[in-house]
Amino acid sequence: MVASKPAYIFDRDWEWQALTEFATGTQPEVAFGVVSGRRRQGKTFLLRALAEELGGFYFEATEGTDIELLRLFGMTLGQRTGSPVGLPFADWRDALTFMFSLPGERPMPLIIDEFPYLMKANPALPSILKQEIDLRGRTHRGASQARLLICGSALSVMGKVLSGQAPLRGRARLELVVQPLPFREAAEFWELGDPRLAAMVHAIVGGTPAYRHEFVASDTPRSVEDFDAWVVRSVLDRRRPLFREGRYLLAEEADIRDPALYHSVLAAIAEGNHTWGRIAGHIGYKSSDITHPLRVLEDCGLVVKERDAFQSNATCYRIAEPIIAFYQAIMRPEWAALTTGHASQVWERARGRFSSAIMGPHFETLCREFASRYGDDLFGPVGEVAAGTVTDPGSRGKKERKIQVDVAVLSPAFAGEPRKVRSLGEAKWGKVMGLRHLDRLRQARDLLEVKGYDTSETVLACYGGAGFDEELTAAARSDAGVLLVDLPTLYGSPASR
Repeated sequence: MVASKPAYIFDRDWEWQALTEFATGTQPEVAFGVVSGRRRQGKTFLLRALAEELGGFYFEATEGTDIELLRLFGMTLGQRTGSPVGLPFADWRDALTFMFSLPGERPMPLIIDEFPYLMKANPALPSILKQEIDLRGRTHRGASQARLLICGSALSVMGKVLSGQAPLRGRARLELVVQPLPFREAAEFWELGDPRLAAMVHAIVGGTPAYRHEFVASDTPRSVEDFDAWVVRSVLDRRRPLFREGRYLLAEEADIRDPALYHSVLAAIAEGNHTWGRIAGHIGYKSSDITHPLRVLEDCGLVVKERDAFQSNATCYRIAEPIIAFYQAIMRPEWAALTTGHASQVWERARGRFSSAIMGPHFETLCREFASRYGDDLFGPVGEVAAGTVTDPGSRGKKERKIQVDVAVLSPAFAGEPRKVRSLGEAKWGKVMGLRHLDRLRQARDLLEVKGYDTSETVLACYGGAGFDEELTAAARSDAGVLLVDLPTLYGSPASR
């Protein structure tokens, strides 16, 4: 039985297919899968729908003691079996044995959501679960068609479930990470037809589905002109749930012991300090002192470390969740004024900072996502998309000349072959782009050719949030190796070449 995706689930076709194929698989033994993803991405929504469509069992754990959670699990199983009272299990082994024995004529999804809460209450649970899965795969083959899925939002915890020497390592047949909606799908979900407005909204709420209705009471900006008013009434209004979301996302991570330090690290990144040394210097710490907080933020999925496309030993850090970047750059410095109801005045002061500190970097991220998702059709096979730094070796002895490339697209790497540079791109949100931007890309291409890269088919791409001047437009018309990507193109219109 293959379940059709319910009409009330937006997008998520790939995720739904993966879940239903796992849940209806024909293997004769128990199958085990793991679902994870940052909070508010709709994991619970998907899993509840899966259980309903396929007649499965769903249990959502909460914070509590081991005995209490075992009792709640027994109550939920009792409801599933029609028992008027909860099932009194002696321990988790007893409970799991009963769960795996639930009768069914076809494969049945058994879903335990927020599994990290259970692990916190009973650290031995993964080992018990492993033993029960192995038992049914080895000696009770065919006795159960259970399709067990565990799910959690604590990425640092879920990442350890299958890693290293973890008991469940090697048992999973499905490892599904539910990501935020891609930017085009997010615009559709928010019903934003204006690409400029869509990019601005995305810079605050990203592709997190929960924010669309629950957190802003289904309020969407009606136009670019309404954007400022929408920020004041839906994002900066202290009565809205979205107002404290940037703080809560950090507070919800169990591995974070010193919130003040982590807020300072995030603030440093939000203010444009993207390297290890600059982050440490901004908060007044030694570089070695921020190793642990940066690693924890990475494990939690709140920060991503990105490698420089052309300097293998260089990395930079970026905040992965837009609402956190917005909170750190815009809200946190003005928190006292915001909590006393001065949202309009704060936004009036912060609009310029929003354009430079939020929109500029976020637009570059959107452009890299565009190149990653759609680059095969524009540039040829894409292996890597990243920002990069191109240095001029001829400038040594003076101040070394560096050219920053916002969107570098490289081919897949093959041993013994020069790496092909599919595209070099520059992205500007608030400035009209001209020939000087194209010339800088040409210089970067020539320097990379000297360094041994294959630049024979490199496309020079200008990503312009404010458009292009006439000279650049004319150059693109006369040169097939120049690509202009404006906001309509970014959101789905054909590119200009």
